Amino acid sequence: MLSSSSIIIICQWHHTSSACVYLGAPAEGEDYSALITPHCEDDHESGSSSTSRSASDSAKAQAKPRRLQQAAPSDPDLPPGYVQSLIRRVVNNVNIVVNNLILKYVEDDIVLSVNITSAECYTVDDAWERAFMDITAPELVLRKVINFSDCTVCLDKRNGSGKIEFYQDPLLYKCSFRTRLHFTYDNMNSKIPALIKMQTMVESLKLSVTDQQLPMFMRILELVIALYYGAIGAPRDGDADEGSGPIRETVAPVPGMDVEEDNQGMARPFSSSELYMQPGGPDDQMDEGWVSWAWSFVPAIVGEEDEEGEDGTYHQREPGSSPSGTQQHAQPRDPVVSIGFYCTKASITFKLTESLSESSYYSPQKVKSREVLCLEPEGITIEVLMMGEAFFDCQIGIVGCRAVCLKGIMGVRDFEDNLNRREEDAVFFMCGETLSAKGMTYLTNSLFDYRSPENNGVRAEFILDATNHKETYTEIAGMQRFGAFYMDYLYTMENGGGKGSVGSQDSPAAAKEEPLPAVQESSTKRLVVGPLEVRLHSSAVHRILKMVACAMDHEYEPYCKPEPELVEERRAPATPEELSSLEEFIPTRLTCLTLLKVCITVSVAEFNLLHTLMPVLMGQKAPPAPPSVPAFQPVRPLPALRFQVERVNAEHTVPMYGPELVGLVSALSQPSDNLLHHCYAHCYLKVFEFQAGLTCQDAAGTFLPLLPIIPSFSTALYGKLLQLPACWTKRSPVPTTECIFELPHFAVQATMAQALLLQALCQSWTHSLGNGTPQALSEGLLQQVFRAPGVKSRSPSPTLECSVQNVELKLCSRATVKCASGTVGAVKVCARTPGSEEGSKEKLVPLIQGPSDTRELHTSRWLNEIRKPESLLAPDLLAFSVQVPLQGDDCRNSDI
Repeated sequence: MLSSSSIIIICQWHHTSSACVYLGAPAEGEDYSALITPHCEDDHESGSSSTSRSASDSAKAQAKPRRLQQAAPSDPDLPPGYVQSLIRRVVNNVNIVVNNLILKYVEDDIVLSVNITSAECYTVDDAWERAFMDITAPELVLRKVINFSDCTVCLDKRNGSGKIEFYQDPLLYKCSFRTRLHFTYDNMNSKIPALIKMQTMVESLKLSVTDQQLPMFMRILELVIALYYGAIGAPRDGDADEGSGPIRETVAPVPGMDVEEDNQGMARPFSSSELYMQPGGPDDQMDEGWVSWAWSFVPAIVGEEDEEGEDGTYHQREPGSSPSGTQQHAQPRDPVVSIGFYCTKASITFKLTESLSESSYYSPQKVKSREVLCLEPEGITIEVLMMGEAFFDCQIGIVGCRAVCLKGIMGVRDFEDNLNRREEDAVFFMCGETLSAKGMTYLTNSLFDYRSPENNGVRAEFILDATNHKETYTEIAGMQRFGAFYMDYLYTMENGGGKGSVGSQDSPAAAKEEPLPAVQESSTKRLVVGPLEVRLHSSAVHRILKMVACAMDHEYEPYCKPEPELVEERRAPATPEELSSLEEFIPTRLTCLTLLKVCITVSVAEFNLLHTLMPVLMGQKAPPAPPSVPAFQPVRPLPALRFQVERVNAEHTVPMYGPELVGLVSALSQPSDNLLHHCYAHCYLKVFEFQAGLTCQDAAGTFLPLLPIIPSFSTALYGKLLQLPACWTKRSPVPTTECIFELPHFAVQATMAQALLLQALCQSWTHSLGNGTPQALSEGLLQQVFRAPGVKSRSPSPTLECSVQNVELKLCSRATVKCASGTVGAVKVCARTPGSEEGSKEKLVPLIQGPSDTRELHTSRWLNEIRKPESLLAPDLLAFSVQVPLQGDDCRNSDI
């Protein structure tokens, strides 16, 4: 292990200019002098006199201001901007190599370390091959590649003394990935790229998490989320440790910026007047050499004396012109930044650890890990597109995903290697399509797609308008590109006039003459989950619950605790301008979730260990391990209850600035319906073609046709919740909560055998939580439920059917009363018996039916006929209304 590192920078000045930066410790016995060729010294001695004079003049004039150095070039024979273009060419072709990069994060008992063996950044050509390139017309493009080799991420737990007793398996072991960077400029003089595209590609990503690493991993995720939302801020008064000094913000010195320290030891940048007053300038304190000479030309490229033209480009100010503070130019347009991450195949493995006993007392503790669960997504895409503060979009997609059970769980051998069970039985989650069938659609328009505009010499165009974005990136487009999962988060900020985003600001003079229009913000998040199938057998359920129990097994304090909402009364009433602006537009946050073709199958529990997991999930102390392995269900194949739904839509809308909006609207005497509507959080839920029934696998592993227990139906639910109810205490008529439920049709039907099978299925999952014993399934019961196709029973069992129609319920809550109302159109309970002989009709015996015409009740045929309402306009069977007063109101106001 090397105790020191070295930084070696090699530059060659010849017909072409190149630079190489090497960061890291030199290998043992390696001599970097061989990298400097003999002709470098000759070129340095016999080079052009203009370059030598520039170097000597720069070294002698370090005491002069840098502005004067730029205004007076050392050689009049050089063309204007020659030195600047030379420095830009060198900067564009700098190669950076970093070896043995180690990053470590320590918090409480968490030790997170990242180790990268090698990282290299270099310039490439249009074929993404290493080359010496410069920004040239008409393409005006610069490409770079960053390669990371052998990235390893470790997450370990230390004890009270700060030592790690044993090392866990790495989260990520020796993963290599590459990053492509594409910069597009408007013209040759642009300092900032107009388009920046940075995308990373990983062929194979293998992650593993043990039961001890899982709570630490969740803790780090909570830290990232807290930092993103700003929940972790500066410490409050009294939070600092005793004896600690005041917290000061430090400005780190960077090359090209002169800094000094004030009398309190704080670093601050030099002002222009102070810079000219320094005797000899700050550069006198720096070491003499070519580094200081090279940095003397940096202001020619990134110095603040370069002005920006009206066209968004930067131009060098002529000598003698007025400083930038006396001129008024338009601010530069924010560059368009596109960031992407792509992964072909990934796997996340969950492991359980167990300690191994050693014969020696002084031997270190050893831990053995056992794989129990694996999640395998493929075709992963994460794309971020942003332009300043006015536009932000994040899209996440997955082509396919599946979850597999591995080996045994908690002493139960269910998927051991020597059991010879089928791989299809181990898969309990499937979503989307396979990458071989879908293709490489997840790389569409990326830098790794040969059909992308950047790889064909065409400037890429991005959609930065909310309306066009929603029309282009629809649910259908997302499913066509991915298939398993698609998320699109869009945030836009535009002015009220609709003439452009806030990022395109006017000049300061124009801002003083005409105020900027009101800002209109919107946030939309859409999530689409493709066709998925979930098979919840005992092996999968116990593994999932075990992961949840391990994630809850910690004593970490939350980073931020929810504080009670303080209600502040609005001092000044709302102005007519504010009300008219709110009536026109109110910023909201919209979240949409869509599920397509969901199928969930719950099998009879093959074995049951819930009595060891549920107490941990409920926050109780974990009981000791079971003394014996539970018995397996002998029946094969296992029957199951299956739920199917064609489509589920859910929407949630909330005001973006709820406290401000509620404080303004609640102070109004008669607020409009539009303002009151936006003071609520709204939730919509729609379920289409939901059904449930019994099924079973055949010898080939496919499921038999569904025996419907709940026939297909659709329903809708709407609810709204008032934001900050404490602000509305003086407005009792305003509803605080409201819920509306609609159900056109719902039915439940089952035979005696099907009911007994449902009872056995429920008991197989719940018997261990009580004193009951598992009910053994009989082959006769399964044969009676799942008859072979085409076989009829001599004495068929009757089917009991219960159904309701046109159900509408409404719940409303105010500060003084709670009320509920609803209607039920029709109710029917009947027994239906199929005909035992060929040609015989089905017999129907109604038990409860309404509304119904009972005028012919005395006749015998009334009991054997199927009766329907006379018309759709028939009166409802039941209508009710209930009011419950609150706060001691008179109960006689109730109406039933």
